[in-house]
Amino acid sequence: MVAEALFGPAGNCEAFHAAGYKSTVQIFPWLAQQGLTAYEYQCGRGVRLSADSAAAIRAAAKESGITVSLHAPYFISLASAEEEKRENSIRYILDSARAVSLLGGDRIVVHPGGLGGRSRGEATALATETLLKAQWVLDGEGLSHVHICPEVMGKINQLGTLEEVLTFCEAEERFLPCVDFGHLNSRTGGETNSREAFAAVVDTIGQRLGEERMGSFHIHFSKIEYTGGGEKRHLTFADTLYGPDPAPLMTLLAERGLTPTVICESAGTQTADAAEMQRLYISAKQ
Repeated sequence: MVAEALFGPAGNCEAFHAAGYKSTVQIFPWLAQQGLTAYEYQCGRGVRLSADSAAAIRAAAKESGITVSLHAPYFISLASAEEEKRENSIRYILDSARAVSLLGGDRIVVHPGGLGGRSRGEATALATETLLKAQWVLDGEGLSHVHICPEVMGKINQLGTLEEVLTFCEAEERFLPCVDFGHLNSRTGGETNSREAFAAVVDTIGQRLGEERMGSFHIHFSKIEYTGGGEKRHLTFADTLYGPDPAPLMTLLAERGLTPTVICESAGTQTADAAEMQRLYISAKQ
């Protein structure tokens, strides 16, 4: 079977709830009916997942052919000035890895957090050290198969430039970059919104991390309103003022034969917008 990019939503969209569905278990056949193949389980406010719920979700996702990833808690702070917070962050990463493994997935998306009062270089070095400690803990727990995916962030005062995320990933070959193109466009003041800009990002991943990780990295995508400080709020594909435009990126991915996991984080329309990206990708491959 020829590998394909995977497309799906982050969490449950408004249309899913409007259709009368209430349980996440129900979303997988619903996504499959729309031809989607991925889903990102949201644990931004903490990992709260019982073994029974995880088993039911895993079975439903497998039956529907949906690949599951997981978003780790937002309050992870890899470069915190407080050692206790860094140790807690490692525990949150471990909790997330356990959860995604129970769900049958193998990717967790991690926000790097703030600078902890340090220079960007010092914070990047400390965050890298924290991530490596987390990987060591995962290995000790039999979770070596889980990929930690540090995310490119949208606010200027946060850790998580593309450069910083790639530096994290250079430290451990199992780390995969989560490139949020909406965040990247926000923190570059709208400059990451063209085929040329998208190609430069993909090329940089290949140069820094190699062809394999360039071919299968993790993507978050949504249009995002931004200010001078970066990201302000997530929008939908109906917005015509802010970017980025998904079409040039989907065409680029298809033409280069890349097969990332593409998760849509639009505000409430994430499933429909994920389906639109998939349509653009498939159309460009034909």
